[in-house]
Amino acid sequence: MPLPTPEEKNINRLRKSFWEAVEEFDLIEPGDKIMVCLSGGKDSYTMLDMFIHAQTVRKNFEIIAVNLDQKQPDYPEHILPEYLTHLGVNFKIVEKDTYSIVIDKTPAGKTMCSLCSRLRRGSLYATAEELGVTKIALGHHREDVLETFFLNLFFSGKMEAMPAKYRTDDGKHVVIRPLVYCKENEIAEYSIYKKFPIIPCNLCGSQENMQRKITKKMLADWELQYPNRKEVIYNALKNISPSHLFDRDLYDFKELKHRVEELNEKDTPKVEEYIP
Repeated sequence: MPLPTPEEKNINRLRKSFWEAVEEFDLIEPGDKIMVCLSGGKDSYTMLDMFIHAQTVRKNFEIIAVNLDQKQPDYPEHILPEYLTHLGVNFKIVEKDTYSIVIDKTPAGKTMCSLCSRLRRGSLYATAEELGVTKIALGHHREDVLETFFLNLFFSGKMEAMPAKYRTDDGKHVVIRPLVYCKENEIAEYSIYKKFPIIPCNLCGSQENMQRKITKKMLADWELQYPNRKEVIYNALKNISPSHLFDRDLYDFKELKHRVEELNEKDTPKVEEYIP
């Protein structure tokens, strides 16, 4: 029996990571209609491929690929429809000129990602409601999770990352991230192997001083100096001790004090018990 090629090993690792997230967080359930958000980047192409493979294992859910055409200049709008038609995947292209709004509202020198993300998210949620899907799938991977954690830690003063599954604030949608256990370098290798027709984001990709890029470099430098550090940090996100932090909403420190007093009163023998 021939040994698996490096490409086959990489595919197996990605699929294993995908299924770990699916199983741990119940990301795919019978009867689901999942909206796979497709940007044209390596991550979302890989996510779509993982879902297509998942349908060969579980045939009790459906997918629809959705792309938001934000009307960026020179956007090659023919690529995704041609690619998805070739795959035979059900899809919808949503045209929404958020580009002009972002350019108009973002002050010179400021990053565009925050506003662009909010507008894109609103359009995708509206599309999800229109299509009647049960879940919205986003292609964020392990490094996205780690970078978001440190961005929130350093610049927002909160310990928060990207959950694998959550309900939107209005309660209308369930959002899933099936690639949260997948490593970015493995996705990049898979993307090259599959020859995905990558569509670059020219809106914010040229903004070199974005804090996310700086954080990405920090993590990459750490990994070079201390191999496997990213894996250790990622495991920490799954190993939380609320009693050893300071969030009183997660742990009732006041009640802990009362309970200790009660136990002391209950377990401490009375003085007279020592009198013969």
